[in-house]
Amino acid sequence: MSLPHDSITPLSDSDKAKKVQVAEMFDRIAGRYDFMNRFLSARIDKAWRKKALLKLKKNKPKQILDVATGTADLALMAHDLLQPEQIKGIDISTGMLQLGREKIKTRQLADKISLETGDAETINSPSDSFDAVMVAFGVRNFENLHAGLTEMLRVLKSGGQLMVLEFSTPRNWFIKFIYNLYMQQIAPFFARLFNTDHQAYAYLNKSTNAFPDRTTFCNLLKEAGYTEVRYESLTFGICCIYTAQKK
Repeated sequence: MSLPHDSITPLSDSDKAKKVQVAEMFDRIAGRYDFMNRFLSARIDKAWRKKALLKLKKNKPKQILDVATGTADLALMAHDLLQPEQIKGIDISTGMLQLGREKIKTRQLADKISLETGDAETINSPSDSFDAVMVAFGVRNFENLHAGLTEMLRVLKSGGQLMVLEFSTPRNWFIKFIYNLYMQQIAPFFARLFNTDHQAYAYLNKSTNAFPDRTTFCNLLKEAGYTEVRYESLTFGICCIYTAQKK
């Protein structure tokens, strides 16, 4: 099942598949990724991640999969907050994974957190492997959103939780105007200023606007087979936490 969102790519004039374009884009910006995240969000992205991870805490997950792990920010925070036995992170960008492995090595957590190349549509793990699957700012990059959702469901154990943290379009017209102005003009400007790929931030705005609305995404989760689907809006609706469960 293909969705309109699936066709949004970093480079509209390229004939490469979305997955390839996204991997190459993150390889290009990997060195500046963490800095730009902190700078452009005024560090609020860390608070978003923490609040999202606390949604998983009551179930005390022991085995966790971090999809689109990037530089392993979420995986490292999950280790500190949730104290699982093992976290596996996957990402299609080798450049991002390299930086994530350096962080893990610095923290001496290689026995607790492992990273490997992979994507949500073809997870290299047996069915019913994880107590929790989490994705932070990654589902909008899926080449086939429905395939990614069903694959993550496959590797969840019965009763396991899915947590998705993702940008969303504000519903208030004034906040939406300010948000679009920031994403279309200000973020690309600072990307150029700091010698970072400004097209990546133009893609961020396009992919966020094309991503399914809150209730639509909840319905997609239900159609994929998840139960107990809920969402919570954060910071005037520019970000949402989605939670769901495998029956």
